[in-house]
Amino acid sequence: MSRKVVVTGMGAVTPIGNTVEEFCAGLKAGKSGIGPITQFDTTGFDVTIAGEIKDFDPGLWMDKKEARKMARFTQLAVAATAQALIEAGLMGETDAEGKKPVKSDPWKTGIVIGNGIGGFEIVSESFKKLFDSGPKRMLPLTVPMMIGNEAAGNVSMIYGTKGPAFTQVTACASGTDALGQALDLIRSGRCDVVIAGGSEACIVPFAVGGFQMLKALSTKRCGEPEKASRPFDADRDGFVIAEGAGIMILESEEHAKKRGAKIIAEFAGYGATADAYHITSPDPTGMGGATAVTQAIADAGLKPEDIQYYNAHGTSTEINDPTETKMLKIAFGDHAYKMKVSSTKSMTGHCIAGGGGIEAIACILAINGGFYPPTINLDNPDPECDLDYVPNKVQYGEINAAASGSLGFGGHNGVVVFKKYEG
Repeated sequence: MSRKVVVTGMGAVTPIGNTVEEFCAGLKAGKSGIGPITQFDTTGFDVTIAGEIKDFDPGLWMDKKEARKMARFTQLAVAATAQALIEAGLMGETDAEGKKPVKSDPWKTGIVIGNGIGGFEIVSESFKKLFDSGPKRMLPLTVPMMIGNEAAGNVSMIYGTKGPAFTQVTACASGTDALGQALDLIRSGRCDVVIAGGSEACIVPFAVGGFQMLKALSTKRCGEPEKASRPFDADRDGFVIAEGAGIMILESEEHAKKRGAKIIAEFAGYGATADAYHITSPDPTGMGGATAVTQAIADAGLKPEDIQYYNAHGTSTEINDPTETKMLKIAFGDHAYKMKVSSTKSMTGHCIAGGGGIEAIACILAINGGFYPPTINLDNPDPECDLDYVPNKVQYGEINAAASGSLGFGGHNGVVVFKKYEG
C-alpha cells in the first residue's frame, strides 16, 4: 500500500508577495501584481506590462556571491526553498563550506522542480555578446546558468540533498507535474522527503517578443496594467507574462510524524494526460484536461462532489477559458456549478512553470484559511464561462479538499488534489 504524503513547508516568491504570508494577504485583498515592465526597455513592443517580483533581494536567502552565479529563475527557486525548509523545520546549520545541509537523510531527500524556459536572460545576453563581439566575449557561465536543471542542481548543492534531483519540463504544467512526480517518489519509498514545485523568470525581450508574436499576450490594457489579466471575462485579450516560484516540502506521513513536524495539509492525488491535439491550443472538447481531473480525484480517493475549490489554469486567453470551463463540466458534472472556481493568475499573471507551485500553495492556504481566492477583473462574464469564479472579492467558507490544474503548450495537462490534514 502506498504511503500517505503530507506537506510540511511552503515557500513562495510572487508578484503579489515575496513570502507565503505576503502572498496569502495579497490573495485575500484581490491585489494585482501587474505593472509596467522595468526589467528591460519595451520601446517597439506592443506588450509593455508583466507580473514582476518587486524588491527581491537574493541575499536574504542565499550567499550573495553564489547568487551571482545563478540565473534569476534559480535564485527564485532557492529563495522559495529556503522559506519552505525553515517552515518545515528542516533547515540545517551553516557548515564550514557555507552550506546548510537538510535535517533529513540526504540520500532519501529528493528534488523535483518544474521549469519551462531556463535562464532566458542569460541566453539573451550571451547571444548578444556572441553576435556583437564574438564567442570570447560570452559569459563564462553561459551554459550552467541557462539550462533548466540548474535550479534543482543548486538547491541540491546548497542543502546537501543526495537523492534524485529532477527537472520537470512540460511548459506551463511543469510546476504541477513536478509535484505529481514528487508524490510518486514518496509513495514508492524512493524518498522520505522531496523539495518540489516550480520556478520561472522570463520577463526578457526574447520571451515577451516570442509570446507577442504568438498573439498570446494582452495588449489592450497596457495603460491600466492591473486590469489586464481578466480570466473568464468577455473582454479578455491574452495572458500577462509573469515570474515567480512556489516550493513545497513533501514528506511521507510516517517520516513527518516521527520527527514531530507540523503537518500543513495532505497531498492526496495527481492526474496527468496529453491532448495529442495541437502545440499551443488545448483540445477544444476539454476531454484531455477533464480526464486529468478525474484521475487526480480518483487517486485522492475522493468523489467529484468532495472538491469545494478548484484553482483554474485560467490564463485570460480567448481559447483557454471556455475550454477549461467545458473541461470542468465534463469532470465534475452538475457539481461544477456548485463548487468555487477561481484563477489567481488574475492577480499574479501567468508565472509559466512557477504557476503550478504557486497555485498549489494557494489551494493549501485556502483550505487552512477557509477562504476562496477571487478572480479579479471579472466585470463582464463570458457567456461560455458560466461557473462560479468568485468574482472580484474574496469569499469565505469551509474547504476540506481543493484541486489545482495546469495546462501547458504541447497539450500537457496536470492536476493535483490537496485535503485538510486529519492525523
